[in-house]
Amino acid sequence: MEDKAFDIQPADRIGTVNEYYFSRKLKEVAQMNANGMDIISLAIGSPDMPPSASTIDTLCREAAKPNTHGYQPTTGIPELRNAMAGFYKRWYGVELDPATEIQPLIGSKEGILHTTLTFVNPGEQVLVPNPGYPTYTSLSKLLGAEVINYDLCRENGWQPNFDELEQQDLSRVKIMWTNYPHMPTGAKACRKTFERLVDFALRHNLIIINDNPYSFILNKEEKLSILQVPGAKECCIEFNSMSKSHNMPGWRIGMMATNARFIQWILKVKTNIDSGTFRAMQLAAATAYDNSDEWHAHHNVQVYAARRAKAEEIMRELGCTFDPQQVGMFLWGQIPDSCADVEELTEKVLHKARVFIAPGFIFGSAGKRYVRISLCAKEEQFEEALKRIKEMRSEK
Repeated sequence: MEDKAFDIQPADRIGTVNEYYFSRKLKEVAQMNANGMDIISLAIGSPDMPPSASTIDTLCREAAKPNTHGYQPTTGIPELRNAMAGFYKRWYGVELDPATEIQPLIGSKEGILHTTLTFVNPGEQVLVPNPGYPTYTSLSKLLGAEVINYDLCRENGWQPNFDELEQQDLSRVKIMWTNYPHMPTGAKACRKTFERLVDFALRHNLIIINDNPYSFILNKEEKLSILQVPGAKECCIEFNSMSKSHNMPGWRIGMMATNARFIQWILKVKTNIDSGTFRAMQLAAATAYDNSDEWHAHHNVQVYAARRAKAEEIMRELGCTFDPQQVGMFLWGQIPDSCADVEELTEKVLHKARVFIAPGFIFGSAGKRYVRISLCAKEEQFEEALKRIKEMRSEK
């Protein structure tokens, strides 16, 4: 038999996306660390503090039981669903039926996938913010949807421009992604924006999906949810993750809240893809939802406020300007006119100062002259990063 080279090719959809920026860049950073360069990472939004002690205690206690290790229902256990409903009532004043209007998620990325599969046919359109979370774009492309960006700008407070949206042909749009408080810009959630989004969805027969993981971080004001708006539950879905607000990124536990009909449709997809989370983790998550006001005030406000002050010093040292009213887990700053482009700055900071910060272009073209600093590092790391950057700039 004649030898023939094995020449399998991936599906065409692989050509529509690139490897996630941080996945690729972290390999480079890991190699630099292996070479003894001691890189300080201020790029990734991975909380470095632990969950509450009671959360960890519940996990350990339940995991030690011999009868907790079997498959769990995809819908989540009642204890967790009840805790999620209680969380929304306590912090947002939103009433949810834990049996029908809540769905636990294995993190929001999973929710983005399952929701898009549920509502968007190949060739239909999805509205995605620019700048915005890259996964809204990449998963839409992988699933054959057409991504239509709507631009956000500093002059409009990084809120949607509804005049521009109304001028578009929206006949093929199925869903619109929003994310307030906003990542990467730190723009606050606004009740007026939520009200206009609900009205927009009802008039144009599309679904608003608000990704809401940052409402606790550096936010001393009222916590806002799009589901507070009358009529929102009919046309909106909200994601809420424990990763940021409860220091549980590696646990991969989040939730979606919406009407019962949407939940049932999404479950048709989800039950064919995954199973429920480990029971001990679900019970521990239910415990975490009962964290005290004081716990949230310390971890989500006080600690991040101290770090934010250091991040602002770094921004000023780099000649960047920023809105001091930002909330959330990052600081978003505009680079000085003297920089040709953002990567010129971030690569110099990485290789000369050995500090890794994120270039804004990874969040869309509207971020091409911005940088983002994560607050997920200890104060002493911020101080060392500032020292290194000052030394870099003095070497001119």
